[in-house]
Parts: sequence; C-alpha cells; structure tokens
Amino acid sequence: MAAKKTETFVPVWKKIKKLRTDKKISLDSMANETGYTIDYLKKIEAGKDRPPVGTLLQIAKALEVDSSFLLREQESTRKNRVKAYQQRTEDYAYTTLTPGAESKHIKAFRISIEAMQEHKGVSYQHEGEEFVYVLSGRIEVTVGEHVNRLKEGDSLHFNSGIRHKLKNMGKKDAELLVVVYVP
Repeated sequence: MAAKKTETFVPVWKKIKKLRTDKKISLDSMANETGYTIDYLKKIEAGKDRPPVGTLLQIAKALEVDSSFLLREQESTRKNRVKAYQQRTEDYAYTTLTPGAESKHIKAFRISIEAMQEHKGVSYQHEGEEFVYVLSGRIEVTVGEHVNRLKEGDSLHFNSGIRHKLKNMGKKDAELLVVVYVP
C-alpha cells in the first residue's frame, strides 16, 4: 500500500519571500515592478501585513508565477482547508469563487468589508479590469481621484491599472462580488 502524500501549509508570505529570493529578485526590483514601497513588501514577507487580492495579483506578476499559486493555500487537514478558504486581512475577508483558477484570466471573489472600514495599507493597482457588484451594504470605491458611491444592487466596472481603494460607508458589514480580469 502506497503512503498517502500530505501537503504542508505554507503561508502566502513565506511563498512570496521564497519565490523572490529563489529567483534572485531584489526588493528594489519588486518595488519597481509592483509600485509598492520596499517597507510594505518587507511587511508582507515578514507576515506582518496580509496583502489583499489586488496586491497578490501584482506580486504574482512581478514574480512571474500564476496568481493562483499565491491565492491557493495548501493544507494537510480539512480544518485548515476550511480556514484557508476564507482569507482575512484586518478589515475585510475574501472567499475565492473560482476553483482551479490556475490557468484562468478571470477570477471571482466574494468580499466582506466590516462596517465603517476601509482596506488598510496602500491602495491597489494591478493590470487588467475589475467588476464590483454590491450584494449588501454601502461602499465607496475610489478609482484614481474619482469616488464612486455604491449601494446594494449597484455595480462598477473599471480599469484596475488605476489605483483604487474600497471603503465601507455603512453601519453594517458590506458584501461584494468582485471579478478580476488579468491578461
């Protein structure tokens, strides 16, 4: 009887640091490729800042890997798989809705933003397009300098190559469907 192969959990920050160092990519080069500061990239690689989806897409492109490698957590137990299914940053959670997205250009996410919160850290910018549909709540999506106010049932499509930021304007948590296209 063959031994069952188990995969070990590898946090996304460890994957990023290992890929960058294995490929001998300097933090300076990563900063130029992603548009993020070296300090922010160091925080990500140290596990001190959990990057949102848009940031992971930029980092994956700079590291020349499929973004699903960073978005997919490898687990050895069912409990850990369930835990990894919903990723959390300080003020929002996202659930990947595109299983097996390794070779796909379109990736869908369900995002929850806590009441009266915005994403921490820097704004996001990644190649491609983004579509946001508000399932519940009231949010603000700032694209460049333009502020879009959306409520339940509203949607927005924009060039995600322009810096953008999400903010929950309501007193209740907001739920969004976000579809990202990366060429």
